[in-house]
Amino acid sequence: MKAIEITHPGPPDVLKVCDRPMPQPKAGEILIKVHAAGVNRPDVFQRMGNYPVPPGASDLPGLEIAGEIVEGDLAGSDFTVGDMVCALVPGGGYAEYCTAPLKQCLPIPKGLSAIEAASLPETFFTVWSNVFDRAHLSGSETLLVQGGTSGIGVTAIQMASALGHRVFATAGSDEKCRACEELGATRGINYRTEDFVDVIKKEAGREGVDVILDMVGGAYLGREIDCLADDGRIVLIALLGGAKATVDLGQVLRRRLTITGSTLRPRPVEFKAAIANKLLAHVWPLIETRAINPVIYKVFSLEEAAKAHEMMEASIHIGKIVLQVR
Repeated sequence: MKAIEITHPGPPDVLKVCDRPMPQPKAGEILIKVHAAGVNRPDVFQRMGNYPVPPGASDLPGLEIAGEIVEGDLAGSDFTVGDMVCALVPGGGYAEYCTAPLKQCLPIPKGLSAIEAASLPETFFTVWSNVFDRAHLSGSETLLVQGGTSGIGVTAIQMASALGHRVFATAGSDEKCRACEELGATRGINYRTEDFVDVIKKEAGREGVDVILDMVGGAYLGREIDCLADDGRIVLIALLGGAKATVDLGQVLRRRLTITGSTLRPRPVEFKAAIANKLLAHVWPLIETRAINPVIYKVFSLEEAAKAHEMMEASIHIGKIVLQVR
């Protein structure tokens, strides 16, 4: 099969087309004929040598795919050979064929193309796991999303908004802030020209937001504490701004604040299966009624994976970048 491999750690041009043997599904896995694969920031980190591949996973990049079931262990599922599915995978998505744990597969929502479906798993699993399971966003609580026009950002804005929450989001231009608001954010905050702490304190009410989804870390953490409501939670999913931070622990004590975080890729299949079940029950119906929509910024061919990574690193995109395989 044709695939894209990382020839050695480095810039986007280290991604090269190669021929690889067809992967063989193990117990609990299926083989998928890939129609499209999502491009995500972890793929970039892996290409640069900064994101180790979990034991037993493919060394090929790619964490989410959509395509046709070819064969595999379908026991206990409603799937059959020939069904179209999307899947969260531990690696190997940049290829014509990819294996996936059966329990991490979901039916393609009605009305969506394979390209649209390939943009869903990585960000939807991540947002649900962190915002709803880990940070427990609920009731009338409010959410601040850092990086509102990233793949994670457009997912978090839409998901939280569709489930009845007020959402604030930061972005790097007025155009991107407008995009956040069109997706459901109450207010897009241009972090280049505005102080998100001041905006939140003025507009969020209840002394701040209840939950912050943070992919920046670093110097942002102390400022985020300043705009949390009492009993507020910060959940970290990336450290684009650095791994070190100075925080006011007195506020954490006095106001009962929580700072937590997680990475999804190394977690076991059963953990991800539980998320898949919740997405199917609570979020897939919202996609099928178009209360939540895939946001595709650009589609590249599989052979253009290096160009896709260049765009990802330039951070000009709003939403998801996808590779079309078939």
